[in-house]
Order: sequence, then C-alpha cells, then structure tokens
Amino acid sequence: MIKDIKFDSKGLIPAIIQNADTGEVLMLGYMNEEAIRRTLTSGDVWFYSRSRQEMWHKGETSGNFIRTVEVFKDCDNDTLLVKAKPVGPVCHTGNPTCFFQKITEKEIEKSL
Repeated sequence: MIKDIKFDSKGLIPAIIQNADTGEVLMLGYMNEEAIRRTLTSGDVWFYSRSRQEMWHKGETSGNFIRTVEVFKDCDNDTLLVKAKPVGPVCHTGNPTCFFQKITEKEIEKSL
C-alpha cells in the first residue's frame, strides 16, 4: 500500500527501473506519491524530477517511453522496483541503460 511507503524528507522515494524481460537495470529515478499513482494507473513510468521540481513522464519528449509491468516495494518500504518494458533507449545518451560506465579497480587506484 502506498500509505506504508517511507518517503524521504522531500516526499520522494528512489525507484529502480528494471527490464521485465531481461532483468537488466535500466535506470534510477525518484517518485513522489503522484508519480507512483500515475505509474500504477497509466501504464507508463512517471517520476518526479528533482532538478526541475515537477512531474516527469519518461519518454514524453523523446518518445522512449517505459511501459509499466509490475511495481514492488522493498522490505523496508523505502525503495521501489519497477519492472517495465522500454520503448527505445532509456538513457538520454542513447544507450539502452543508464548503467553503461564500468568502474574498474585501476580507475579507483588512480584517483587515490
């Protein structure tokens, strides 16, 4: 139930978006209560944009929508997992996932 969700002090909760078919993690966004409701009722994933401070319908400008399949909350009620089907690349860079930049041990050692 939405009433059990533990939002942060700004009324937001992190939402991990996962490809329902492949299990690949596509992106991480933040949702407020309205974004959760829209995600559950519209069939598309919605977020709350922290930078623009407004609702964000993923794909509205690019056409790369993310179709909602299932939504889960974790055992602490403080993170959501949205299993979804992407329509086109998810990342604004054109990559299928936002997680394409691998960090290696050598890179970490160079930064120390």
